[in-house]
Amino acid sequence: MLSETIMDVHFKDVLAFAVAQWRRTPRAVALAGGLMFGATMAEIFTPVAIGRLVDALGDARADPGQAVAALSYVIGLGILFQLLQKSGDYAWAGIEMGIMRRIAADAFAHVQRFASDWHADTFAGSTVRNITRGVWAFDMFGDAIYFHLGPSAAVTMGAVALMLWHWPLMGLVFLAGALVYTAVSVRLSLGYVAPLRRVAADNDSRLGGALADALTCNAVVKSTAAEAREDARLGGVLDLWQASMVRAWYASIHTGVVQNALLIALQAVLVGGALWLWSRDQASAGDVAYVLTSFLLVSRWLRDVGMQLRVAQQAANDMERLIEYHRTPATVVDRTDARPLAVTGGAVHFEQVRFHYGHHVEPLFDDLSVAIAAGERVALVGHSGSGKTTFVKLLQRLHDLQGGRILIDGQDIAAAPLSSLRKAIALVPQEPVLFHRSLAENIAYARPGARHKEVIRAARLAHAHGFIERLPLGYATLVGERGVKLSGGERQRVAIARAILADRPILVLDEATSSLDSEAERLIQDALEHLMAGRTTLVIAHRLSTVRKVDRILVFERGRIVEQGSHRTLLGRPDGRYRGLYLMQAAGMEMAPLDVV
Repeated sequence: MLSETIMDVHFKDVLAFAVAQWRRTPRAVALAGGLMFGATMAEIFTPVAIGRLVDALGDARADPGQAVAALSYVIGLGILFQLLQKSGDYAWAGIEMGIMRRIAADAFAHVQRFASDWHADTFAGSTVRNITRGVWAFDMFGDAIYFHLGPSAAVTMGAVALMLWHWPLMGLVFLAGALVYTAVSVRLSLGYVAPLRRVAADNDSRLGGALADALTCNAVVKSTAAEAREDARLGGVLDLWQASMVRAWYASIHTGVVQNALLIALQAVLVGGALWLWSRDQASAGDVAYVLTSFLLVSRWLRDVGMQLRVAQQAANDMERLIEYHRTPATVVDRTDARPLAVTGGAVHFEQVRFHYGHHVEPLFDDLSVAIAAGERVALVGHSGSGKTTFVKLLQRLHDLQGGRILIDGQDIAAAPLSSLRKAIALVPQEPVLFHRSLAENIAYARPGARHKEVIRAARLAHAHGFIERLPLGYATLVGERGVKLSGGERQRVAIARAILADRPILVLDEATSSLDSEAERLIQDALEHLMAGRTTLVIAHRLSTVRKVDRILVFERGRIVEQGSHRTLLGRPDGRYRGLYLMQAAGMEMAPLDVV
């Protein structure tokens, strides 16, 4: 599972991902690359011009015009370098921001379509942190390659090629030193620093998840005076985060020490060799100046290679989760030949359905068949784990079946687009979750194009208009994260208003009056009667007193329907399961098993 295990993502996968993104805008990338390459070439030839300038200055017989010409070359190359480099910077900035926007949108789209179980098992805070950190890491990765690693490679190869042509022996020494330095740098960055950075990135995600978990449950923390306990719990997460970060930073420092030592050794060999040849009159002062400036130029880029390899590797580690999201397919997807549902009555038919959750061996449903007529009101009752909520989840196709099929008005829901299916079903959950948006937006969420007067009508029918009007900003009031500014009953009435406005042919009520006081419950029951009229309605019932008026009751037990009938019929069976449950609740006994599956 993604929340627990990293898929096999390596540096080469990150590079392939980045290249695939750049290839989507080939002309812009080619332009930016060409500008940077031109700037690099201008920089490579600068040491040659400096060498000629030194020779011209050191030769008393030389025409002063030669020195002026050499100086002009140096200045001209410097101006050309700046013009080309800054033009490339402008081009690259536009490319990177466009790609960052795209990969953030793609990651969000992928994550939204993961199974509901994935979201239940994963910290939302960690997911948000993985996406945002991955987007900025892509920027770091791209900049490391475009501004540093690419030019470094070009400068090094160009400088070595020029030196091989100008001075073969020194060119060979230069080439050998550059290859050794690069090989050691890559080995240290990928084999030593990278694993430590990966652990640090994982602990950074855990830190984000722990913070989000505690802050979203702040009301519970306060009600139990658990601030100190949460401080201590976060302290343990911070200890792991700190230790892993320090190890990664120390590894980067150690790598830098080795790289600097290699550069010092290369400098000693190159410059010392050039001076020795000069002392034997086998090299001019210009040759020595050329070697020295070439080394200073290349060493700056090589030193940058070491640092930027570490930056690129850190960015690659930070992008692993983002790439993981992109590479992981959704578990429930539309078929290529999917056709929209044409729902008229909303009849539901389960035909020999077989289903088990991924981590279970035994199926919950095995050869389950039941037909619900269009407009019929059906209650689902039973102990926890009996299959009530799973029944509704399968109707929404939150999971795919292992056998059988589910039909709505004779159409297989697996052959329909998910959006078409879910737009046919309105859900009022037991614990409504609202967006941190206005009340009007929350009510109209299932019908974003609804007019304001339609929103008000739905709120009136749900008996929510009164408390909304009493708020300072009325329907423009922001409700807070997950609706925390509202009471449970107020959130429930907003959810009912949303379902009323949605006006779907199939309605699912998950004990929709559980958060209301007696007076509000009476009013809401009237609203629900209006809402259920003419609709196929499934009521997941925990309090059996709420299902007396439904047309039929299905009693679930371990994935089987063991009884069905009206309230009166089932209550009349002396040894019936429903009668036993009802009498226990009527006697005021606590029925812990009657929770949601």
